[in-house]
Amino acid sequence: MKTILGKKIGMTQVFVNDLRIPVTKIMAGPCKVIQIRKMDVDGYWAVQLGFLTKRAKNTSKPLQGHFKKSKKQKHFPRFLKEIRFETEPKNAAGVAFGVGDIVVASDIFKKGDVVSVTGISKGKGFAGVVKRWGFAGGSRTHGQSDRERAPGSIGQGTTPGRVHKGKKMGGRMGTDKTTVTNLHIIDVMDEQNEILVSGPVPGRIGAFLTMTKTAEGSLKDLEKEVATHVIEKEEGGETPAEGDSKPAESPVKEEKQDENE
Repeated sequence: MKTILGKKIGMTQVFVNDLRIPVTKIMAGPCKVIQIRKMDVDGYWAVQLGFLTKRAKNTSKPLQGHFKKSKKQKHFPRFLKEIRFETEPKNAAGVAFGVGDIVVASDIFKKGDVVSVTGISKGKGFAGVVKRWGFAGGSRTHGQSDRERAPGSIGQGTTPGRVHKGKKMGGRMGTDKTTVTNLHIIDVMDEQNEILVSGPVPGRIGAFLTMTKTAEGSLKDLEKEVATHVIEKEEGGETPAEGDSKPAESPVKEEKQDENE
């Protein structure tokens, strides 16, 4: 099992060996196994996970019947997700999953692991082409003071005489299924069922997320990446050698000195 369901709590920051890293706090599990899909019956291997709970009166009758197949209960999962496998799914102990089993974050993740997080992005409402697609807009010159954020012509001429599907135009922005990759696990808190993930993840606070481990890793790998990023962004990609406190002279100053000579 490399995937778990969770809920976005919010963002904060932590320090890893004097490096300040923005992190997202996520409530990861515990998830309950609701159903097992088997190759001989369903044609593929999969595990259906349930996360959080809601009351029976807020659950449809078909879903109540589906959940009661596993165990009679007054509360039912709020978030369901089916995770596919190439072979028979097994837990951390190497035993085949059974209905009713519990999956927690510590069974899957450890500090430094690389993960991808999938969620529904924030809704932005109706947005124009500049905000939605990054259009440059038109010029203010020649009396076009009201066209600076306009998309321009969208017509295709007499042939084909219509606007092709998928044309980039203004419209409702956000609420899309979005995946952010190459994030690192900063910490796994077993007692709180929470994990800290480097960087931002899709969705508003309280949004449901799906986290999948994509590679094994360590915090040393994260430190190298962050240090490289800081050097490239803030110091222009190169740092002076140790003990070299003298700033390098610019070529412009050298040219002026030659002219004076």
